Amino acid sequence: MRPAGAGIGRVIDAEDATERYLRHVAKAATARLDDLAVVVDCAHGAASSAAPRAYRAAGARVIAINAEPNGRNINDGCGSTHLDPLRAAVLAHRADLGLAHDGDADRCLAVDANGDLVDGDAIMVVLALAMKEAGELACNTLVATVMSNLGLHLAMRSAGVTVRTTAVGDRYVLEELRAGDYSLGGEQSGHIVMPALGSTGDGIVTGLRLMTRMVQTGSSLSDLASAMRTLPQVLINVEVVDKATAAAAPSVRTAVEQAAAELGDTGRILLRPSGTEPMIRVMVEAADEGVAQRLAATVADAVSTAR
Repeated sequence: MRPAGAGIGRVIDAEDATERYLRHVAKAATARLDDLAVVVDCAHGAASSAAPRAYRAAGARVIAINAEPNGRNINDGCGSTHLDPLRAAVLAHRADLGLAHDGDADRCLAVDANGDLVDGDAIMVVLALAMKEAGELACNTLVATVMSNLGLHLAMRSAGVTVRTTAVGDRYVLEELRAGDYSLGGEQSGHIVMPALGSTGDGIVTGLRLMTRMVQTGSSLSDLASAMRTLPQVLINVEVVDKATAAAAPSVRTAVEQAAAELGDTGRILLRPSGTEPMIRVMVEAADEGVAQRLAATVADAVSTAR
């Protein structure tokens, strides 16, 4: 018996979806990657087939790991949240870089040939400089979240690039990109959005863009990432009974003001109530890690004892 009524669903055959997607992401590689050896960690997820195929189509020599999804092993000890297997594979294969995706492949983190992390902030700096050089960085502006490292802001300031800051979450990055008609934004976690190539984060597009920059400049990923110096960042989660009361307490405001005064232009402090837990996150960045730890602990104590 056939269903009746308004708004009946339909089944659409999309057997060619992967092929259409691969044709689309190929636009991200504007140079051949023939001289690059890359290890890609597919997290046993959505990238397992598409990422190796996309990178090979662009010319890279690809070593794929964690690319055998069985419905239960997605993100299990692998991918962008567990980088040790990628580091080991890059060093074992003497690859030029490694790329790590998460289960749904909207994120991309990297490690250089030495196995050192190149996070979303550093990737954004590399891509922003490339796009600025090509005249593709709309309004000379990069969109990042409040959790992006101060090193990103300093690197962009040095390059004459404005940074627009949003709340944490790719939805807020997207809103700002659309509002300002900007061309690049993202998060430290590796969610990076380039509206000219997609309406949301795409880790494979990010990987192709990053490798294209390496080939076009003839530079190693380590050299490209050195455009940003990551400042030590200390994050302390403090459980509280009432987030609003704790954040507004005079003792907390005083502790934050004193820390900010000590840091001056060489660091920053951020208090961010958790959106899902009875918790306030205290984040301090400073040129000296010891200073960051001391100030973060002082402010965290003020938050935990606030009345």
